Amino acid sequence: MSSPPVARTPRLPSPAPAGPSAPAPAVPPGIRLPRLLLRATATASAVLGLAQTVLAGSFLNGHYEALRAHELTAMALGGLLLAQLAVAALVRRGGGAGGARGPWWPLGATALLLAGLGAQMGTGYERAVGVHVTLGVLLVSGLLFGLVGAWRPAPVPAPALSLSPSSDTEPVVEAPAESESEPESESRTESGAGTGTGDGGSGRLPRPTGAGADAVEVTP
Repeated sequence: MSSPPVARTPRLPSPAPAGPSAPAPAVPPGIRLPRLLLRATATASAVLGLAQTVLAGSFLNGHYEALRAHELTAMALGGLLLAQLAVAALVRRGGGAGGARGPWWPLGATALLLAGLGAQMGTGYERAVGVHVTLGVLLVSGLLFGLVGAWRPAPVPAPALSLSPSSDTEPVVEAPAESESEPESESRTESGAGTGTGDGGSGRLPRPTGAGADAVEVTP
């Protein structure tokens, strides 16, 4: 008697191998150039602001010739902040990269620093030392914060994502196909077992085999 058929285990499709990681998108030139100019002007402004503190300390120590250099450095810082204001407007406009707009903070911060420098120069000419020193500390702090903000990485616009038909569908597990046909001997055995006979339903018993088979006579 043959052994019962073994159930087949469905095989899951093997996952597709992960492709190489896509390279990071580069910053478009229209955005890169205004931000480079902003970094250059912010760096130069911070350097001039720190130089102002050195010149002011030198004047307070009795080096009165440092006062003239302090005045000239303040004028140079004013012209640099005016140039930075124009650069910040370009950054806000987006640099012409597809009409995308940049951050607003460089424009607002530069305008605030420029107004603070005007007040600083006015208090200096009026010999209001207490207010002049306080505004100077705030002004240098604002220049340093603007320097840190300008050197932060520029945000890169994310590319448009497109879903392919094969990416948004789940893997389909196909059911195992049934056996087309069983062996002929197995089908005959099952047929004989179902009808109570061993010769496929003809009504005759199978001929015995083995020792003493010739002595047994089977009548239909």
